[in-house]
Amino acid sequence: MLGTDKLGRDILSRLIFGARQSLLLGVVSIAIAAAIGIIIGVIAGFYGGWLDILLMRILDIYQSVPMFLLCVTLAAILGASLTNAIIAIGISNVPVYARITRATVLTVRQSEYVEAARAIDASTRRTIFVHILPNCLAPIIVEVTMGIASAVLAGAALSFIGLGVQPPTPEWGAMVSEGRNFMRQHPTIALYPGLCIMATVLSFNLLGDGLRDALDPRLKN
Repeated sequence: MLGTDKLGRDILSRLIFGARQSLLLGVVSIAIAAAIGIIIGVIAGFYGGWLDILLMRILDIYQSVPMFLLCVTLAAILGASLTNAIIAIGISNVPVYARITRATVLTVRQSEYVEAARAIDASTRRTIFVHILPNCLAPIIVEVTMGIASAVLAGAALSFIGLGVQPPTPEWGAMVSEGRNFMRQHPTIALYPGLCIMATVLSFNLLGDGLRDALDPRLKN
């Protein structure tokens, strides 16, 4: 339906199969980043003091390096593959979720229900996992949906420059890279995967906007 590439492979089939690679890369990498970032953010926000200062200064140094440059560096060190691209993107996004979680925890830990939990001598683990963390999830969920869009884009960029998914496995960024040499003769070879990337990123961004409007009580009438 959409024609074939330079090797005679069906583009539509490769687009459908490539969606699995791109979405897997985006979802798993952000899951890794969110898991590590939430742990760091909860520790920094709940305990405060010198531990909070130390963790935040480490994250400041971390964030002084542009995210995509850090992704490229890590992917180049680890080697070009889907798994290593996931790890590189996940590690690069950790500071975002750590800071969001810390900021939310600093607000929530002053709430009356947290003070009540402390008054009845609830354990630290119960206070964090039952009273604090569930009430911090709304902004984290919104950021996760936005982050998946960015991760899909970053993964496509890594594959485009040869540091992500390797041929012959189809992936949208790699397909764009393969089709760039035929832009004059057959531009659709690169156009179709590019449109898939655009549609996916736009969809997750719209989902994030919708979740933000739904979960933020300040935006409700």
